[in-house]
Amino acid sequence: MLKFEALTKEFGQLTAVDSIDLEVPKGQMLGVIGRSGAGKSTLLRMINRLNDATSGKILYEEDGKVIDVNQLTGQELRNWRAHCAMIFQQFNLVLRLNVITNVLMGRINYNSMLKTMIVMFSPAERAFAIRALDRLDVSAQALQRADTLSGGQQQRVAIARALVQEPKILLADEPIASLDPRNAQIVMEALRTINQEDGITVICNLHTLDTAKKYCDRVIGMKLGKMIFDGHPSELTDEMARDIYMGGDEEDEEFSAAITSTSLEN
Repeated sequence: MLKFEALTKEFGQLTAVDSIDLEVPKGQMLGVIGRSGAGKSTLLRMINRLNDATSGKILYEEDGKVIDVNQLTGQELRNWRAHCAMIFQQFNLVLRLNVITNVLMGRINYNSMLKTMIVMFSPAERAFAIRALDRLDVSAQALQRADTLSGGQQQRVAIARALVQEPKILLADEPIASLDPRNAQIVMEALRTINQEDGITVICNLHTLDTAKKYCDRVIGMKLGKMIFDGHPSELTDEMARDIYMGGDEEDEEFSAAITSTSLEN
């Protein structure tokens, strides 16, 4: 279980995340929605310590043991980041390297820096990487340079890289924002399958309401750093969506975009 207690992040005078209290059970697929600047990305980046919290706690409990993520340092912090994998909107692949090498970079915490730099991975690790790629239906591209792939294929490679980290939690920050509807569907179905088959907790920032409703077990809505909705997707009414996304004339366009179907077919 992942638990936030009064979790807060301030950037100078700006409070990006404002005293969030939340419990995320193991194996849940949680969607986080809200307009740009609501604090969604900052929240995810605090979970794996890309941003440090200003105050509050991030607690992780497993097998009766509780760790305070904000207190981790050194190897313990590196281990946490390995087990709390991040998937980014822009994929973050090394485009000049081939696909399998990009995936194997997810094993960096399990190898020395020297072995990683000279791409010295074991046959077992390479087999692991191929299996991850196969799950995402991109194993045929294993020896291609990453820059030869489509955006959707690159995002699936990024997910495979996250899988070889052997994560307990997958954090996906707007993973389909730059994809066409067909590739968006493939990526969301992949994340949902991983969640269901592997029991991995998935926390996913999403822009469109229909995607959150279709794929997530639970949705939280953020506005100006605060959590103003927490419930089952079916409870997310149009009125609540307007409250999450609107706040003036300039938000009208963003609200319209958020409720516009992304054509993810059943």
